[in-house]
Amino acid sequence: MKKIAYIELDTHAEIASNFMELMQDSEEFSVDYYFSEKIIKNLGISEGDNIKKVTPENIIHHLSFITYDLVIIGTVHRYLNVFLKIVEKFNTAIIVHNLNFSKVSKQNLFKNVFKEDVFYRLKLLFKEELLYAPKLHQKAKNLLVLDESLRRQSVILKEAKRNEESFKFLPIFFTKYTEKPQNKIPKIVISGAVSQKRRDYKGVLEKLKSFKQKAEIVFLGKAAGEELQMLKNFEKEKPEHISIQYFTEKVPSKIFDEEMKSADVFWCPVQQETSFFSIKEIYGETKMSGNIGDAIKYGKPSIFPKNFNSDLPFVFVEENDVETQISKLSKLKFENENVFSKEKILEKLQSVMQSLF
Repeated sequence: MKKIAYIELDTHAEIASNFMELMQDSEEFSVDYYFSEKIIKNLGISEGDNIKKVTPENIIHHLSFITYDLVIIGTVHRYLNVFLKIVEKFNTAIIVHNLNFSKVSKQNLFKNVFKEDVFYRLKLLFKEELLYAPKLHQKAKNLLVLDESLRRQSVILKEAKRNEESFKFLPIFFTKYTEKPQNKIPKIVISGAVSQKRRDYKGVLEKLKSFKQKAEIVFLGKAAGEELQMLKNFEKEKPEHISIQYFTEKVPSKIFDEEMKSADVFWCPVQQETSFFSIKEIYGETKMSGNIGDAIKYGKPSIFPKNFNSDLPFVFVEENDVETQISKLSKLKFENENVFSKEKILEKLQSVMQSLF
């Protein structure tokens, strides 16, 4: 049985959770999880035999006690000095969430320190060796992506001066909920922090003004500042047959889960372009949308903008008459349990894992 260490110190707790849930059924691999206190708290778990609470300062010390065949790093946006040492010492695979960030030059990284969030970025520069990022990605034995469409982006791969095999698709999303809700009127959920930079909320609200039938819309993420005011203004002028719900604090995981399960349709108005560390990223091309994982997990048909790149069967391109489209999709049974069952995804995951040794 191969021995694996999975590290998550920063963000993407939900990715770690999916990996844990899949690998607990594996008879081929044994996994130890090295999590920061923040990740352990976020996941609502406790330390145990294979769950170890670590800090950036002591993680290498902890790793040295056990011989691992593979180390997987879930996020490398911080602690670059620590992760470079791990990459140089162990057979390491990195999960890449922003492809353009993974191939940015040291010069551009340095320039971007002074574009925004300067105090925080200076901390990364001087205390966590931010400029190690290019070397870190180059030295890692494998780079992993969580959306297969990212692996197929030949232009990006060519620019990165890597062949296609250097980016491997790590399948970790599987369907957990298949029961269709029995809503009397269509329930539409728009998940994610309410930020115009990430999703076109202005466009959504404008389209909702023309809805002619009853519908329930849930903005499932914390709204603040300009976006919160935008929702409050819409609440006063919206059509009477439209109901909306929004949150002014971080949505508790239990409520998030309940709202997602009870939705008929996910509306995902992701912006085509976003940025990470002032580096342009494109959803569906260089960056995965978390809405894809949500659609698989909760078994929902999901509406994305026309410019979103995906060939997955549950992703629907937004039509001009989005209200009629939502009405039709709300009646649709999302048949994905065979393709995205836990057993099928674990089988694929284990096959990929074998290729990393």
